[in-house]
Amino acid sequence: MLDIFQKTISKQIEFKGIGLHSGLESVVKVIPADENCGIVFKRTDLVQNNIVKANFENVSSAKLCTTIQNDSNVVVSTVEHLLAALYITGIDNALIEIDAPEVPIMDGSSKEFVETILKIGTIDQKKKRKYLKILKKFEFNENEKFISIEPNENSLKIDFQLVYSNNVIGKQRNIINFSDKDLSNVYSSRTFCLFEDVEKIKKIGLAKGGSLENAIVVKNDEILNTTGLRNNKEFVNHKILDLAGDFLLSGYRILGSVNCIQGGHNLSNLFLRTFLKDRSNYSIIEIKESESIKSYFNTTVSKIAVNA
Repeated sequence: MLDIFQKTISKQIEFKGIGLHSGLESVVKVIPADENCGIVFKRTDLVQNNIVKANFENVSSAKLCTTIQNDSNVVVSTVEHLLAALYITGIDNALIEIDAPEVPIMDGSSKEFVETILKIGTIDQKKKRKYLKILKKFEFNENEKFISIEPNENSLKIDFQLVYSNNVIGKQRNIINFSDKDLSNVYSSRTFCLFEDVEKIKKIGLAKGGSLENAIVVKNDEILNTTGLRNNKEFVNHKILDLAGDFLLSGYRILGSVNCIQGGHNLSNLFLRTFLKDRSNYSIIEIKESESIKSYFNTTVSKIAVNA
């Protein structure tokens, strides 16, 4: 069932950790916000010009993470996992205070973010939620990378294909419907890299805070993390998680079916910038109560028919 009204978090929550790329410790506070506020970051280590709105037009870099920046060149990086958690838990409005330039990586997934929000709960607000409804199929290519979107009345559905020459990662594909009740395999899936790429990444000044505590590292045919994988499609599930976080930068929850091959942060941002330029691609809608109930029963009937 599609939610009719906007939501915010029920009370303030706090997270502490190290930034994956900067190596800096930070404290993040997610604070309830008013209707129509959207998702806004506030750099509390700065006194002036410290507000950065979570929006695709504010993405200044998408190299190995998503970085947003305001007109005063104030940045907040690695926002995607926290944004994905807000997408999954249905948060429309939140003020995120952070005392450093990078959101902590936590365990490399959105697990702690999501589970903390689910524990304390959300509250419905009076204003209706606006959805971005896809009106027609749209495709975007960047070399061997591909992404398309087409209409879906009831939810965001992502079909993602990952292709690596490494035998452990290999070719993985998964289809996730974000209206499903249990998305734990998605939000608990961690970021990953190849062992041979670690030094290359560090040479360009990134991954200073990376470790086996916050990333899956694959060396040849071996996973170096002693605990192994959390689910058998953890690699592709993490890419789906990233995409959901990047798509929240559209400012809306999206009603559409996505097909993505070899995607990443840069592809997602280029796609949003190109797609949203043309208003014939989409409409912004609100859900009436009767439509929400109709959507619920249509989904239920469909599931019963399949199970039969």
